Amino acid sequence: MEHAWEVERMEQLFRFIEEGFDEMVAIRRHLHQYPELSFEEVDTPKFIAAFHEKLGHEVRTEVGGRGVVATLKGGRPGPTVALRADFDALPIQEENDFEYKSKVDGAMHACGHDGHTAALLGLAKALNTIKGDLPGNVVFIHQHAEELPPGGAIAMIEDGCLEGVDVIFGTHLWATCPLGEIGYRSGEFMAAPDRFVIKIQGYGGHGSTPELTKDSIAIAGQLIVNMQQIVSRRVSALDSAVVSICSIEGKNPFNIIADSVTLGGTVRTFKEEVRQHIENEIERVIRGTCLAADADYTYTYTRGYPALVNHQAETEFIAKIANLAPSVTSVQEYSPQMGGEDFAYYLQHVKGTFFYTGAAIPGRESYPHHHPKFDFDERALLTAAQVLGNATLQYMENNQ
Repeated sequence: MEHAWEVERMEQLFRFIEEGFDEMVAIRRHLHQYPELSFEEVDTPKFIAAFHEKLGHEVRTEVGGRGVVATLKGGRPGPTVALRADFDALPIQEENDFEYKSKVDGAMHACGHDGHTAALLGLAKALNTIKGDLPGNVVFIHQHAEELPPGGAIAMIEDGCLEGVDVIFGTHLWATCPLGEIGYRSGEFMAAPDRFVIKIQGYGGHGSTPELTKDSIAIAGQLIVNMQQIVSRRVSALDSAVVSICSIEGKNPFNIIADSVTLGGTVRTFKEEVRQHIENEIERVIRGTCLAADADYTYTYTRGYPALVNHQAETEFIAKIANLAPSVTSVQEYSPQMGGEDFAYYLQHVKGTFFYTGAAIPGRESYPHHHPKFDFDERALLTAAQVLGNATLQYMENNQ
């Protein structure tokens, strides 16, 4: 920033965001009480659309299914900046006991999407107050179904949510990172999250005569051991990869050997060639293990989102301007994360970056995302809105 009036506009925006903090908290708590699962969102998109309509923004609903896109037109010509927040919840029974806990049985905002939405709505209101001075437009992408592949991003893109967009920014509240910290990374940042299901078909029988069976549980145990060698012995140590078996089902009476066992798990990779190699190797190991035991199998591998790859210039831009936000205490370059995010699809179409906003509650145990006691420090809403808001201003000023 070179001009005093640019600094004044930035400080004005920060002030409007701070004045709206209580409303952001109220929105977050309302959404937290009424979570809606992926592809089942009805009231949440209505709430979001009504908020933007009240501000006078152009609003499209049912974008890509259940998404909402709102556009703020600036008073001067300039680039179009897109900001994205997701709003779906998870099929988890909440175990928190605060007054705004989920009122929906078996559903919970256990990943911070209620906070993402609240921060973006608060920022939209703040930007609206200075829209006459904005040299460009802002597109607010409120995305459904981030948690469940194929996700909402790809459908919203196909429905035109990125038309005319020059750059996109997004953030994730990260409850295990210090409050006030911004975490960024250029290039590969989040992994491609795939899943697989394996059914081993043996031959059941009585536990007293195992020689007459093809013990699917014993075969499954051997398969689990064999699969541990895929990453350690068949993937280069220079490439990051995860193969995790996360479920096994073979329930039977105590004295009956199971006829079949089903295993489920996930694969996380960054490189497409590693992804394809592991998919093939899993089947090769299954085939060999079952052949040795004279058993049959079925194997289903489902690809999730692509790896999230941040653009270098936009990532360096965020790293440079993030510490101008009053609530930011540190800006750190993070290591790649093995979690997945369908924000990856947006980055395949337009330049941009995705970063983390630290949201740990000081002095309290930080439960991980997708945990039934997940929570975050609501002051992180302020940080997310300030960094995204200032990124919008600075990008517009730098690219008129």
